[in-house]
Amino acid sequence: MGTPKTAPRTSYHHGDLRNALMDSAVELARLGGPAAVVLREVARRVGVSATAAYRHFSAADELVDEVKHAALAKLAESIERAVEAVPADGDPGDVAVARLRASAEGYLDFAFNETGLFQTAFCREEMEHPEGTEKGRPFAESAAFQMFSGLLDEVLAAGRMAPQWRDGAEIAGWSMVHGFAVLTTDGPLGRHVPDEAKAFIRQRTIDLLLRGLTATD
Repeated sequence: MGTPKTAPRTSYHHGDLRNALMDSAVELARLGGPAAVVLREVARRVGVSATAAYRHFSAADELVDEVKHAALAKLAESIERAVEAVPADGDPGDVAVARLRASAEGYLDFAFNETGLFQTAFCREEMEHPEGTEKGRPFAESAAFQMFSGLLDEVLAAGRMAPQWRDGAEIAGWSMVHGFAVLTTDGPLGRHVPDEAKAFIRQRTIDLLLRGLTATD
């Protein structure tokens, strides 16, 4: 995707240039994916020189890395909103399974409604960072993945999953939902399958995922 051309921002709060640059970079990613996150364009949109921007981000890779983490955080927020919308009353097992379903819906909502940020969240491997810093964490340590893991524990505790199916369930479940998201946002499902059929496949994917994850024997 090409870099979206928008009017430059002419002002920002004094001393808050880094946040202004980040806001601009996230918006570029939202509109055009990771390829749109270009440091010079970010600086132009904010209304500063590229030299000023380089004082905060020494390289384009560093900026993309920051936006990647921001996108992952927004993914987690989408999942959390969907999960928290599930009514807490009722049979604990039903509630646990409904929350697990909601997590998949929240993941796919983000992928389809915020495709540029979704692509940025998974655009590449992390940069190398000094030991002890928080950057460079694998996705398995992200809030989104940890949330999914916790929901699986809820399903297990509610007696809706056999203990032998719990090991590795995070990776298997994530792979299934993420695979459908990628095939739809940037693959043949998106290009060749009608919207009505995609909606059916989406629900069938989640149904099969839950059927597998909640197997009790």
